[in-house]
Formats: sequence, structure tokens, C-alpha cells
Amino acid sequence: MAKKRYALYISRPLASKFDLVAQQRHGSKSAMLEEALRLSLEPQRVPGAEEVLVRRLDEVHKVVGIVNRDVAIVTETLALFVRYFLTITPPLPQSEQEPARLLGRERFQVFVAQVGRRLATDHRLVSEVLETIASNNPDLFATTADDAPLRGRAAGGGNGAHREVASGTEEPKKDTDHG
Repeated sequence: MAKKRYALYISRPLASKFDLVAQQRHGSKSAMLEEALRLSLEPQRVPGAEEVLVRRLDEVHKVVGIVNRDVAIVTETLALFVRYFLTITPPLPQSEQEPARLLGRERFQVFVAQVGRRLATDHRLVSEVLETIASNNPDLFATTADDAPLRGRAAGGGNGAHREVASGTEEPKKDTDHG
């Protein structure tokens, strides 16, 4: 095969490395340069690599979807809890605030310890709750009436305290443990 001649200019440090490698390989510089250009311009495809990459990207996509779902659940749960807590909790008199702070610190330490224990295992409360809901009440997420009592109360239809009852025959329980 006939070869074409090129005149190339490369930096001195790169030329020194090129000369050194050519000496170590005991080959011609032209053959090394041709091989390097061929690998650069025509990269070898690894058979099956694209399929493996697509499969891995699909797995990552599924995991990211699960994480997005969990974050949305946690965010909504926290927002609803804070709204509920702020709605039902009356302000404390000045004389009761310091004992309440101390009790709050103790409860928070217990809470952090429980979170730490949960995170140390692979069993998450969010997954447990979702599995329970899915098996007991699969159409729960299809309803939009979950915040209707709060909307009614905001319009002046309540006294600030609300407890939902599962069926019309049960009496609401008194909330005596605000935590």
C-alpha cells in the first residue's frame, strides 16, 4: 500500500517522549504514529458495551425515580405535619416554656437516635408505610379530598382542631399525647 508523507510539528516535550517510547519499543516512529492516529480516529468498539451501558442507565434511571418519589413523600409529609402541628398547638405561657424546651431536647435526642437506627438498616419507614397503604388501601392516592378539612377550617368552618373518623359509626378519639 502506498503511503502519503506529512510534515508535522509537535512540541519539544512531546517530541522527547515520542523519541523515548520509539526507542523502548524498537519500532519505527511512523508505525507508532500511524497506530496512534488509527486508534484515535477509528476507536474500537467493544462488543456489547452499548447494551450494557443502556441497561446500567436504565437501572440508574429507576433508582433516581425511587429517590425522587421518596423525597416527594418526605417533603409532603413534613409540610403537612408542620401545618397540622402549627394549627393545633397553642402557645405556651412564659412559665412553661423552659420545661417544654428541656422536654423537647430529650425527645429530639430520642428521635435522632431512632432515625440513626433506621438509617443503619436497609429497612425504611417510608417503604414500610407505602407497602402497608398499597396492601390495605390501594386507591388512597387517587383521592384529592385529603386536605378538604383544612380548607373548610380555613374558611371559618371549624375551631382549629380536627380529627378524621374512618367511618361514620366511630367516635373520634381525644388527642391527649401531643408528643
